Amino acid sequence: MTPESPGSPVPANPPADLLAVLPRITQLSGAFNRGRLVERATEAAGLTLDRPAMGVLLTVRTADGPLRIGEIADRMQVVGPHVTRQVQALEKRGLVRRVGDPHDRRASLIEPTEAGTDAANRYVTSLLGWFAEALTDWPAQDRADLARLLTRLADDVTARLAQFEE
Repeated sequence: MTPESPGSPVPANPPADLLAVLPRITQLSGAFNRGRLVERATEAAGLTLDRPAMGVLLTVRTADGPLRIGEIADRMQVVGPHVTRQVQALEKRGLVRRVGDPHDRRASLIEPTEAGTDAANRYVTSLLGWFAEALTDWPAQDRADLARLLTRLADDVTARLAQFEE
């Protein structure tokens, strides 16, 4: 294995600051799953969507415009057929619609309907409310630092892992 590959042996003396991060990531992941955060937010929003469908709906809602199935899959880091099934189910519920691709008549793009936008907004409002409560005692600078550092971590980890796919 190369030093760059995931699963490389841990150095004999890993930096303590990095070693301290791993259990916290696992702790957060476990807390989100055990606490059923996604499911609770979905219920609070009055929706009966499963996690994958909610992920597709959020992806198209937060995009700058309509997306191809492949773009949705890339953003969610899943495979296209998975997204296709979710889009079809969301279409049947009237939460997304297909629109023509102005650059390619053979292709279609996916965008949220008004009902889909409303549903995604209710979900996000529920999630943000939960996080706001969890961080209510944090100073504004700490919240800003958290947002900045989480964004950087997510971007750097995603870019690093994308190198393995190439």
